[in-house]
Amino acid sequence: DFIYPDNYTESLETYMAYTGQVDGDGVKFSANSKDSGRFHSNWLRMMYPRLYLARNLLREDGFFLVSCDDAELQNLTHLLNQIFGEENTLGILVWDRNRKNDARYLSVGHEYMILVAKNADHLAEQKIILRTEKPGILEAESKFSRLAKKHKQDWEKVREEWLKFYNNLPASDPRKPLARFKKMDEKGPYRDDGDISWPGGGGPRYDLLHPENNKPCRVPTPGWRYPSKEKMLELVKKGIVVFGDDETTTPMLRTNLFDQRDQVLRTVHFSYAQKASKEFDNLFGLKVFDNPKNFRDLTLMLKYLTAPGDLALDFFAGSASTGHGAFQAALEGHPLNWILVQLPEPIPEKGNTAKNARSLGAQTIADIARERLRRAGAVASQTANADDTNPELALREIEPPDLGFRSFSLKDSNFIHWNNTVPEDANDLPEQLEAHVDHIDPSATEEDLLYEILLKSGFLLTEPMEVLQLAGKTVHSVQEGGLLICLEKQVTADLIRAVADAGPFQFVCLDSAFDGDDQLKTNAVQTFRSRKTVGEDGIQFRTV
Repeated sequence: DFIYPDNYTESLETYMAYTGQVDGDGVKFSANSKDSGRFHSNWLRMMYPRLYLARNLLREDGFFLVSCDDAELQNLTHLLNQIFGEENTLGILVWDRNRKNDARYLSVGHEYMILVAKNADHLAEQKIILRTEKPGILEAESKFSRLAKKHKQDWEKVREEWLKFYNNLPASDPRKPLARFKKMDEKGPYRDDGDISWPGGGGPRYDLLHPENNKPCRVPTPGWRYPSKEKMLELVKKGIVVFGDDETTTPMLRTNLFDQRDQVLRTVHFSYAQKASKEFDNLFGLKVFDNPKNFRDLTLMLKYLTAPGDLALDFFAGSASTGHGAFQAALEGHPLNWILVQLPEPIPEKGNTAKNARSLGAQTIADIARERLRRAGAVASQTANADDTNPELALREIEPPDLGFRSFSLKDSNFIHWNNTVPEDANDLPEQLEAHVDHIDPSATEEDLLYEILLKSGFLLTEPMEVLQLAGKTVHSVQEGGLLICLEKQVTADLIRAVADAGPFQFVCLDSAFDGDDQLKTNAVQTFRSRKTVGEDGIQFRTV
């Protein structure tokens, strides 16, 4: 339940209390109607600033995708039109999830995805169109080559084995449409049943002679598809126009599978919720989350809306289906950068699913998301390194992708503020100064300090890092040595010289590491200032 009036941590019980729906003992006065403000106005109030911020974060050629069901489709559409502009809504995708046989009137088993552009005019100006590679096209090319070689170009035998494989695929398999290409020759699988008539009727009419008897072929009732005879003859020469036995049969169009490798995405998809739940449960070995989104659907959308290396942000991450989908996209040769955001929403106290999640040590939805990414990444890594189970990587001749991730939680600074360190009974300045000497939170880990310093130094959390040993001390190297950070409890003159010789742009260490040795600290300042090779002011040096 979304309970977001002003305080974003309010519980359902709190909401019902201040709206007068329960008495002092928590007993409900009325049924929990889905028409109440909790389900609409407060949900929309919560969504508005997030959608507004999401729009500001997008590039000019960026896309925004949001899932919902029937209950909020109309409200959400109005909200998106208000923020993005109605002209930027590109369409609504429908996902058929499952059938509910116990429904009273209709089995509502579908969900929606609303696709919005940041700037549709910009997309048009840049001539940007969206296309996706036909699922399994590389595998199909490889399979056809093997069959042609195996059967020594006996196209009837190639055809039989080809159709045996693709006809036996389940209807939900995205490669299933390849079974429509039922004929074979040296150009690969093809169809020759394409309509050659003018859409809607009223098309041009001219004589097209049959190549065998030189007689005019039957003109389709709506007229020819192509406006000029010259264009038609050009296609005849290319072998795209297929003639019948004689002039009494209207010619057809030939389509070669491997001539057009991409396609536009349809708006209706079949993606069964039971299958997605089963895959998720198998990952954990038991049921720890209800109704997870199908990560394969998100893989499809990520690949369709991005170029390799783009950044995807999911700020309602839930069980981390988007991250799992990004792993799969990487396995298919489409690596992405991605950020997931999820509030540490507590797992419910009751229910078998919650009990299972807690048995794995998860206390919040965010815990489940992190564990899912660990497990999905491990499985995907095994797949990436097994050529027989991952033909995509082998066929594309690319290296197995990096399937790791970093996880961060928002918290207070690890450096204690002055007003938090002064004891209540400290009445004079010496006592206050003494209380502020050790200003680092004793519960902070070295990793906590490292990343906070990284942010405060103007670097990204995703910067590549490595650990060095300089003068017997552990030093963290960021951005190929541009920033060096030492969090050891003691700094030595040898370390100062080693850092100076390394020549970083910045060096950061703990102020307490000098242990009151002002002379060593002064010498460090002078040593770093004298290194003019990296800038006019030498190496930037500061302590925390």
